[in-house]
Amino acid sequence: MKRGALVIVLASTLAITVLRAGEPRTQQPVFRGAADVVRVFTTVTDRSGKLVTALTREDFELRDQGKPQTITQFDDSPQPIRLVVMLDVSGSMEGNLSMLRSGADQLFKRMPPGDRARVGTFGRDVTISPRFTADRDELRDALPETIAPDAQTPLWRGLDRALDALREEGHERAVILVLSDGKDTSSFMSRVPVSQADVIDRARREDVMIYGIGMRSRGARPPTPGIGAAGLREALMADWPDPGLARVAEETGGGYVEIRFGQDLGAAFESVADELHTQYLLGFVPPARDGKVHDIGVRLAKSGMKARARKSYVAARQ
Repeated sequence: MKRGALVIVLASTLAITVLRAGEPRTQQPVFRGAADVVRVFTTVTDRSGKLVTALTREDFELRDQGKPQTITQFDDSPQPIRLVVMLDVSGSMEGNLSMLRSGADQLFKRMPPGDRARVGTFGRDVTISPRFTADRDELRDALPETIAPDAQTPLWRGLDRALDALREEGHERAVILVLSDGKDTSSFMSRVPVSQADVIDRARREDVMIYGIGMRSRGARPPTPGIGAAGLREALMADWPDPGLARVAEETGGGYVEIRFGQDLGAAFESVADELHTQYLLGFVPPARDGKVHDIGVRLAKSGMKARARKSYVAARQ
């Protein structure tokens, strides 16, 4: 490691230690991080799925390509978030519009001071509100009011645009929360095709965590079965969310949940907000600056707990 980078890492670690000794957990985060430090935001749950929030640095083991790494930075205080909320407004979501609006409003109410958000939709087109803001009224005004019954589901193109929005400004940690009820139907029909793999690659390079909420379709008209057993199976699966959304969430360290009929969408939004502000930040210096994708593994010293974090990162060249 270069001498300058070592000084930055040691200074950052010392600052965190001194400030945390005399300040409560609710203080604004002191971590900013050097350019060559890999940040790994980690969620820990117990066997019942409840968030675990009282662990220390010594409770974690972090591995790069299977080899243990020294955790040079550790913080369990809430980190401010720059959030893009992407909402599916394809035709199959027509019956879910009121639930979508009320659920998103619950999310805005749970945003603590320091968080900022933008609201995006994907259907006939992909649109995102013009700026990041903490103003709840402004965020509510950006929520969709109608849904075109013939709109498609450009899921991956919508996430690609959300990644664009996160590059524009801000130092807060970058998160996307996407709600969708269907499979991607139009991203490959656009002038610049976007795939699930493209989204994962970009999120990995740009250090963006993606959360997904999947729900069953409630369009005005049920899907028409095709011919034979294959057509019937396709019709039965037509109102299920895209399975790729869960994979994107897993790879980037975010969570994924599916909402069934009768379940509370607002509670799902609230749980995401709570989780984002009870995560652990683990930082380490990459052992090699080779420009390659490195696998990450987070383990816990205590049994009966599960850690969830992003699966990989790109080690930028020096």
